[in-house]
Amino acid sequence: MAGLRLGPLLRHVDWETGTGATVWVEADRPCEAEVRCADGAGGTARTWRIAGHHYALIPVAGLRPGGETAYRVLLDGEQVWPLPGSPFPDSTIRTPAPGTDSPGPAPVRVAFGSCRWAAPPSDASHDPVGPDALDTLAQALARAPELPRPDVLVLLGDQVYADETSAETRAWLAERRDLSEPPGEQVADYEEYTRLYYESWLDPEVRWLLSTVPSCMIFDDHDVIDDWNTSEAWQRRMRATPWWRERILSGLMSYWVHQHLGNLSPAELAADPLYAEVRAAEDGTEALREFAARADADPAYTRWSYRRDFGRTRLLMVDTRAARVLEEGRRAMLTDKELIWVREQAMDGLGGTSGFPGPRPEGPGAPGPEEPGVRGPEGPGARGGYDHLLLGTSLPWLLPHFVHDVEAWNASVCGGRRGGRWARIGEDLRQRGDLEHWAAFPESFDALTDTIAAVGGVPGAPATINVLSGDVHHAYVATPDWSRWPSRPPRSQVRQLTCSPVHNSIYASIRLGFRFGWSAAGRALGRVFKRHGRVPHSHLSWHKTGGPWFGNQLMTLTLQGRSAHLRLDQAQSDPAGGGARLVAALETDWAG
Repeated sequence: MAGLRLGPLLRHVDWETGTGATVWVEADRPCEAEVRCADGAGGTARTWRIAGHHYALIPVAGLRPGGETAYRVLLDGEQVWPLPGSPFPDSTIRTPAPGTDSPGPAPVRVAFGSCRWAAPPSDASHDPVGPDALDTLAQALARAPELPRPDVLVLLGDQVYADETSAETRAWLAERRDLSEPPGEQVADYEEYTRLYYESWLDPEVRWLLSTVPSCMIFDDHDVIDDWNTSEAWQRRMRATPWWRERILSGLMSYWVHQHLGNLSPAELAADPLYAEVRAAEDGTEALREFAARADADPAYTRWSYRRDFGRTRLLMVDTRAARVLEEGRRAMLTDKELIWVREQAMDGLGGTSGFPGPRPEGPGAPGPEEPGVRGPEGPGARGGYDHLLLGTSLPWLLPHFVHDVEAWNASVCGGRRGGRWARIGEDLRQRGDLEHWAAFPESFDALTDTIAAVGGVPGAPATINVLSGDVHHAYVATPDWSRWPSRPPRSQVRQLTCSPVHNSIYASIRLGFRFGWSAAGRALGRVFKRHGRVPHSHLSWHKTGGPWFGNQLMTLTLQGRSAHLRLDQAQSDPAGGGARLVAALETDWAG
C-alpha cells in the first residue's frame, strides 16, 4: 500500500473561473494519486520520479465557484489524508466567485512573510527563537474556523535553510557522510534537501495550514546558501570548490519539485516541456539535473518569476537571486529579458503606455505592437485592468537609509570609481557584510523605481502598488517621496512592506544597526559614504511610516475595491498558557 510521505499542499486555486485547483503530494512509491472532494469535484494524477522520490501535482476540476469543500487524498484508492485521529479540521478548498466585483467586491486577503527556520525546539516548552508565526496562525485558524482566512499565503524566501541545519538534521547527516569534509553540516545533495522539506512541512500545524490555504513561493539565498550570487568574485570562489556544483544543482532541482511547480497554473504546466518530459520518463532525474545545470550557467535560460491574478489584484513574484547578472560593469538584479517581462506583466491590461520607463525594448523577447503591456488608451483595459499590484521580491526595494547608501557606495567602489585598491576593499566588505540588495545594483534599483512610477502613472493605474519583501529579519513600512521625481509622479499609493522573520532570530547588534539605519544620524553618515563613492544623485527619497518591529511575524494585506488594509501580527507566548497567540502590532489603511 502506498503511503503519503509529504503533503498535501494546496497550491494554485483558479481565480478566473473558480472551478479548479492543484494539490501537491509526495508518496513513498509509484501510485495513482487522487483528490476527492465532498461536493463531487476531484482529480487524479500518476506520480513521477526524481532521485528515488515519487511526486504528483493533482489537478482538481469541477469545483463550485464561491464555495468551500472538504477534500481527501487517496493513493491507489486508499485514503491517506486526513490522517487518522487528526486534531485539525478537515482540509478544504475555498474558491472565489468570479464576476461578482460589483456591487461590493469580496476582499482578497494576502498573508506574507519570509525566513522560517523550521528546526524543532530541543525543549518542547521553550523555543529559543520564539513562537513560529506560521504555527501560531494555523492554531488560531484551527481553533476558530470563523476567523478570516488568508486567500493566499505568500512565502518570500528562505523556506528551508540549506546552510543552517538543526541538531536532528546534523545527526542524520553524520550517519550518511563525514561531516569533517565540506560542506560539513550543510546539506550536500538532493536527498539531504528532502530532509529539510520533511522537517519544515511535516510540522503538524504547518502541514495542515499548507493543506488548506493556497500558497505562492519564491526562493531567497538560504534556500541555497547565504548570500547566493552576491557577486562575480563570490561565484568564482564557490564554483572552485569541489562540493558546490552538487549543492547548486540539488538546490535548484529540489526547489523546482517542491516549490516552483505549484506556483504555476494548469495551463502553464501543460505548456512546460520539462514538466512533460519528467512525467513521461520512468525517472526524470537526469532531465531535471540537466535543466538545473543550464539554469545555473545562464540566468536568462529559464524564468522562476511568475504572475498570479486574484480577481482585481495582481501578484508578480520576482526572482532576485538566480536572474542576476554578476559581471562587474554589467551588474544587474535582473537580466534584460526578465526586466522586460516584469514591465510587460505589470502593464498588461492597463490603459496606454504613458510614462513607460526608458527606450522601448528591442530584439528577442521584446513585446510586439499587439502584445500585453503596449495597448493604447482605447484598447482592452483602458479603464484599468486591476486595482492593486503586489510586487513580491524577497529583497526590499527601499531599505533603511544608511544601509541603502552603504550598499550604493559599495557598488560604486567595487565598480572602480575610487580605483583598484578601493575596489578590492569593497569586494571584501560586500561579501562580509551581505551588501547585495536592490541598492547594491543601482541601475536595477532605478529600473524598478521607473517601472513602479510608470505603472502608477498610466490611465487606469492601480489604486495601490505594494512591494512585498522579507530577508532583513525585521518588519517595517516605507513610503516613497516623489516630490523630486523628474516626471509626473504616480497616481497610485506606493508602499514598501517588509516582513520577516516568520521564525528566526536577530542579534541585538543587528537590531541596533537597523534602528540606526533609519535615524537622522544614519542618513547623515550615509551621505558621507555616497560622497566618497561618487554615487550619482537619486531623485527618489522615502521615509519610514511604520516600525521597525522585531520578532516572529506575518503581515496580512486585505484588498477590497480600491482600498487596502494592512495588519502586522506578531507571534507571542500566551501568558495564560496554551501555546502562542498572534498579537496585532499595526493596523493601517490607505486607498488610491
